[in-house]
Amino acid sequence: MTIQLHCFGESGNSYKAALALEMSGLDWEPVHVDFFGGATRTPEYRAEVNEMGEAPVMVDGDFRTSQSGAIQAYVTEKSGKFGGKDRDENYEIFRWVLWDNHKLSSMAGLTRFLINFLPEKHRNPDVIAFNQGRLKAAYQTLNAHLEGRDWIVGDGMTNADISCCGYLYYPEPFGFDRADWPNIDTWLTRLSEQPGWKHPYDLMPGNPSDRA
Repeated sequence: MTIQLHCFGESGNSYKAALALEMSGLDWEPVHVDFFGGATRTPEYRAEVNEMGEAPVMVDGDFRTSQSGAIQAYVTEKSGKFGGKDRDENYEIFRWVLWDNHKLSSMAGLTRFLINFLPEKHRNPDVIAFNQGRLKAAYQTLNAHLEGRDWIVGDGMTNADISCCGYLYYPEPFGFDRADWPNIDTWLTRLSEQPGWKHPYDLMPGNPSDRA
């Protein structure tokens, strides 16, 4: 049975789940969520897809879950990929996925939304500047960790890499310039050269140009 992923192209959290599915080789298909049209706020979506009003949501037969980290863990369980070579690596991957969810992707997604998708009259420059300060600290942490490393954990691509890259390939400005972070830059290039990698707007339906 084909796995379905309710997602949209503009979502970095959706991208993490979609990229894990695509690069794992599992049979899956995207189901577009019209987030900007208010789909996740409707009673129908909350009753039939996800009670929390979230995307992404993965459906595999009778099994359903949301949250990109949980979906990545399921992909690893089903495919045997991206989970590290032993228990120690598995926990280290989990640690970086949680770090990303709290320190990197959470701030990147919010800041990108504030700068690019929120009506200009509602954009607060002080809030944006504060978020970008927190993001700079996260970039420093990741860039330092990648010094002398090809991958975040171990000697191959794992869910740690798939999670931490979630927002870093998007073209919309939010204060991240790859040229400022050479270790992150080379890591993103390395990741994009792996079999099955696709840019978020090529992997999932939904693009800002659709609403232009």
